[in-house]
Amino acid sequence: MAAFLQKLFKSRKPTAPDRKTASRAQPDAVPAEDKRADLRDEQLQALQAAPTQEVAASLAIDGLTADIRLRAAEQLQGAELLQRVQKQAKGRDKGVYQLVRQKLQVIREELTRQEAVSGTIATLISNARDQAKSDDTKLYGARLDTLLNQWAAVESSATPDQLSEFLQSVHRCRERVVDMQAARVEEKRQREQQLQRDETLALMAQTLEDLRHQPAEELASLASLDALQKTQENRWLEATRDTQVEKQQQKAYEASMMALRNYISAIRHITQAKESLLALSAALELEEANPEDRERALILLKEINWPQGFPAPALLEPARKLAGKPKAPIKANDDLKQQQASADSLKITLDQLEDALEAKQLKESRQLLKTAQQYFKALDHRHSKSFQARMQLLTAQLRELTDWQGFATEPKQIALCEQMEHLAEQPIEPEAKSERIKELQQEWRDLGGSSDRTLWSRFKQASDKAYEPCKTYFKAKSGLKKANLAQRKAICAELEHFVNSADWNTIDWKAVDHILQTARQEWKSAWPIEFRDNRQVQKQFDELLKKLEAPIDQEHQKNEALKRAIVEQAQALTEHQPLQEAMNKAKALQSDWKAVGITRHREDRKLWQAFRKACDEIFARRDTERSEQQQATKEADTAAEALLQQVASVNFDQNAQALEQTATALRSLDAAQVSAVVKERIQREKQRLSQAVSAQKLKAGISEWQTLVLVRTEGEAPAGGTFPDKWTALAESVGELSDQELVIRAEILAGVPSPEADQQKRMVIQVQRLAEGMGSAEKSDDALQSIEALVASWCIQSAGQPADPSLASRLNSALDNLITN
Repeated sequence: MAAFLQKLFKSRKPTAPDRKTASRAQPDAVPAEDKRADLRDEQLQALQAAPTQEVAASLAIDGLTADIRLRAAEQLQGAELLQRVQKQAKGRDKGVYQLVRQKLQVIREELTRQEAVSGTIATLISNARDQAKSDDTKLYGARLDTLLNQWAAVESSATPDQLSEFLQSVHRCRERVVDMQAARVEEKRQREQQLQRDETLALMAQTLEDLRHQPAEELASLASLDALQKTQENRWLEATRDTQVEKQQQKAYEASMMALRNYISAIRHITQAKESLLALSAALELEEANPEDRERALILLKEINWPQGFPAPALLEPARKLAGKPKAPIKANDDLKQQQASADSLKITLDQLEDALEAKQLKESRQLLKTAQQYFKALDHRHSKSFQARMQLLTAQLRELTDWQGFATEPKQIALCEQMEHLAEQPIEPEAKSERIKELQQEWRDLGGSSDRTLWSRFKQASDKAYEPCKTYFKAKSGLKKANLAQRKAICAELEHFVNSADWNTIDWKAVDHILQTARQEWKSAWPIEFRDNRQVQKQFDELLKKLEAPIDQEHQKNEALKRAIVEQAQALTEHQPLQEAMNKAKALQSDWKAVGITRHREDRKLWQAFRKACDEIFARRDTERSEQQQATKEADTAAEALLQQVASVNFDQNAQALEQTATALRSLDAAQVSAVVKERIQREKQRLSQAVSAQKLKAGISEWQTLVLVRTEGEAPAGGTFPDKWTALAESVGELSDQELVIRAEILAGVPSPEADQQKRMVIQVQRLAEGMGSAEKSDDALQSIEALVASWCIQSAGQPADPSLASRLNSALDNLITN
């Protein structure tokens, strides 16, 4: 390698002896030039063969040509070699010297940047750790978001351990955020429940007050009161679920609800006993009351148990008179009621005042005392006497609390000192800490300062100590301005490269719009920045934005024109017929709308509102048609309901002709117009009428059969033409049977028991029927046809032979059973 380097980098200037030899041997000049060309070729080949850094450094210094030296210098990477080459090239090769110097500057800037990033990463990790431990919850979520945004810019440069440590702290911070959100939700739920309880108590109190002023001539609505009771019970149950309720509030609710329940119970008993009360009133007016009426009145009054404090209904007055209980004067009762209500309110207020005084709540105590005094003044002497001593005691306690309140300033100032000293020890974000320092200082000023210089010095020293890290932060903020300036220059460079290299004919406009928005956001994020340094960069950024916005504006205008055309088409469809075609076209326009490219937000919103309005009008026509259809259905249901009520009043025992007329009226209804429920009712009524008609026809036919059955008992038979045509075939299908067997078979089919004497015969016939594949499971139509065949055999095959009247009676009884079943 040493021989190769010596051969490759031998001096371009010949030594003195060489010059002498050259002067003596002039004919050898051409071969020396060839050697120089060979050396240049060897150096070029060495550069093309990816030489080592040492070889490249030697070529950068001793390369035969300036081009070789520059190409070799471009391949140098290490700072140490670059410094060595720079030192040797100084004064010898300006091009190599400048190139190496620039590369060294880039390396130094990269090292500086890496150090800054490393410092930022360490600071962010420390801040995240401090944030996870901090007790200051003010702007907690905003501070966490700031940390995350700052971390996103340096995350790619962090090591796995640094990333893990930062994410662990962030995880703890997010857990605290979730806990704080849960606490706020729980607090909101508690407030909502408290509001619901207060509203429930207020509504109950107002309802009871209204009932106390209810006129004696009117009876309160039982349904309304019952609904109110159930609603408020459920409301109170939800308002007290999983929460602590004050005893006084719970007692107030239970007292109000008990009074309401007693009142509802009394109203319910009056409603149930209304007829009895009216009867007692009539007996009293006719002066026909007897001891039994008085006893009955006593029982009713006891059952009703009308609550005290409420005016009794006039309906109870006759019962009271009969029972010997005259009606109490309403006015006196109202006065007594008001006094009692004021006394109850005063007692509750005094209890609340005692609690407030024990809790040292001066403002609340003053308000409660004022309210109590108002209630106390409303009482007469008899009712106020029992509260006088308690009022005096609580007034004195409030006066004492007011006196002590004047000594509360110093403890509060001591507390502010302690808070400031605690704040000085907390690793909080400087800006948040600065804000908290200002708040505590304002609270100190609100207290009017302090004449105690020692206390003031303590507060001042704590303030200065707490603000010390903030000074460092705001000083370091100037360095941040420089970094933001560099960031803005980089944004300008990237935008300029994009604008110059973009192909506007095939470009993705959504991506361009996204780049524009991102550039603006990143430009805004690079803040704070020094105003003077930002002037030139801001000017460059504005010019690049204009170049980028010009083609975007053209694309906006083109797309907005397309959307205007879509709006016009939609507006034209508002009157288009048929409606279904208009709706289909509107849906297609909605798809076309989505396919249009980018537009300006404000203009797009206006166009969208116009397009949406047109589409709403189109689909509103469908709703109108549906509404008209529903109205037609409603009218048809009303008409059908009237006819159904008439059908319901029809007696199904009427003759078949009347029932057929009713069925014809039902069939005249347009089933296509009515609702499904009414249509089903119509179908059921048609079926019932059809069954009734069939039953009437069956009854008429059986009555005719019974007449023919009795004819045989007279020994005569009607002429063959008087029987139905099918009877001859039916009679032949039965075969030769005796009258007794015909009757027994009819009784079996009709489910009628036979006499004891014919039981053996009946059993034989039943066995025979089973053997023939017939039995009790015959259908009703088959059984009726079988009985008709038996009647036909009775009348035709045995014609001319007198029948036993008892057998004829049994046969007709079996036929009667068919009618009843």
